[in-house]
Amino acid sequence: MDSEEDMLYDEESDHGSSDNEDDDFVDMGIESEQGSASQETTIDDFSYEVLSPELIVQHMVDCIKEVNTVVQLPATTTRILLSHFRWDKEKLMERYYDGDQDQLFSEAHVVSPGRKMSASFKPSSSSRKNTRSAAAAAASAENIECEICTLTYPQGMMTGLECGHRFCTACWTEYLTTKIIDEGMGQTISCAAHGCDILVDDATVMSLVKDSKVRLKYQHLITNSFVECNRQLRWCPAPDCGRAVKVNYPDARPVTCQCGHTFCFSCGETWHDPVKCKWLRRWIKKCDDDSETSNWIAANTKECPKCHVTIEKDGGCNHMVCKNQSCKADFCWVCLGPWEPHGTSWYNCNRFDEDEAKKARDSQEKSRSALQRYLFYCNRYMNHMQSLKFEHKLYSMVRQKMEEMQQHNMSWIEVQFLKKAVDILCLCRQTLMFTYVFAFYLKRNNQSIIFEDNQKDLENATEQLSEYLERDITSDIIVDVKQKVQDKTRYCESRCKVLLDHVHEGYEKDLWEYQDEKY
Repeated sequence: MDSEEDMLYDEESDHGSSDNEDDDFVDMGIESEQGSASQETTIDDFSYEVLSPELIVQHMVDCIKEVNTVVQLPATTTRILLSHFRWDKEKLMERYYDGDQDQLFSEAHVVSPGRKMSASFKPSSSSRKNTRSAAAAAASAENIECEICTLTYPQGMMTGLECGHRFCTACWTEYLTTKIIDEGMGQTISCAAHGCDILVDDATVMSLVKDSKVRLKYQHLITNSFVECNRQLRWCPAPDCGRAVKVNYPDARPVTCQCGHTFCFSCGETWHDPVKCKWLRRWIKKCDDDSETSNWIAANTKECPKCHVTIEKDGGCNHMVCKNQSCKADFCWVCLGPWEPHGTSWYNCNRFDEDEAKKARDSQEKSRSALQRYLFYCNRYMNHMQSLKFEHKLYSMVRQKMEEMQQHNMSWIEVQFLKKAVDILCLCRQTLMFTYVFAFYLKRNNQSIIFEDNQKDLENATEQLSEYLERDITSDIIVDVKQKVQDKTRYCESRCKVLLDHVHEGYEKDLWEYQDEKY
């Protein structure tokens, strides 16, 4: 690619056909890399591809070229029009040919190409070729006062947009630099004249601004706007990634960037199946609004339900054993109830008791009941989030265990079951975390009871798998641990699929009913 000193679009030149000069593009100051071609991924008929920064620029240039073959406008004008329509090419061309074009250009804040140019405008490239000497003579013969700095300059040192407002080159450069660097503006920079809303085109910016840092910042702002406005593109939300994902049609589906981060294309959050985007947005807002409560919930310490000593959770497993020598209580970190009944069919650690909530009589009790309900689900949501962070640390511990197993006559392939187990464990933790958001907004019916049963089965199996993986593995129990981990991994994977399939079936058949808007 060309260096950052090159133009967004080729400047008008004195050679070549004027009909094609606006279709010549140059790159946006991002160095090309070998092998940077995107690779399309298809999952369940949902296709997407990951674009590097240079491929994002190329995609933008291709969009402009495609539209320009139809509308036959200057490239920089086409870019502004596309941005106005959020890069919806079909919508732009439909409006261009079926509507009032003058009104269209007015709404997009550009001068209509059909509007007669003022005599003060500089001539086009084709006419300038034949009138160069005359223009030079006129420029030297007349001096103009710049309305910004009030200094007088020869006409040749003044420049402006097609709106007719002209200022000296130095003032224009200072104005554009301030807008780009200090205000972070790119595509929305308007004319320097007070009250004029005509947008500055890319060619003007790149011809006036010579500082490479300012030019590069402008190019990045235009590229970012292209991604932000385009319904078929979304930046990868991972820190310092810089890639974008392109889809054929926008949908709430999981996409995985080349950096390894998987997120929802529709909302940009971590993939959150089974809860839908709108409910997750409400949940996040509710947690933000209840910040003090959320901070309290997110605390890392609790009291032992038997001896009340302060304890801290340092692993993903929820089976807690009090370290107080005189206590040694076995209990659940989530509900603080005895651990022993958690594996039985009658004990429901995961189900909120609606009957207890209905006992509330007056408004104060109802408010307390609503808060209690929120705390119930938020506590379990935050707990799985915390456990998931611990589970990610298991990868380093598992690598060490895999090395130890290979020292006991097990091959590299034979020990891969541990990595698979951690992968499934993290998947189950993430799924369970979002099931509590889904459950918070559900109304109680037969389907929600089935969902909670599936949730409980998956939660119990996940806790057992987590406990297996956190055990110390010695040579005399390797075979027994391997079999248990493999069996529990397969069971967790199958139970996670059962839960998600049931939720998706409910979406398709419209079986789910939701709580009132107050939640």
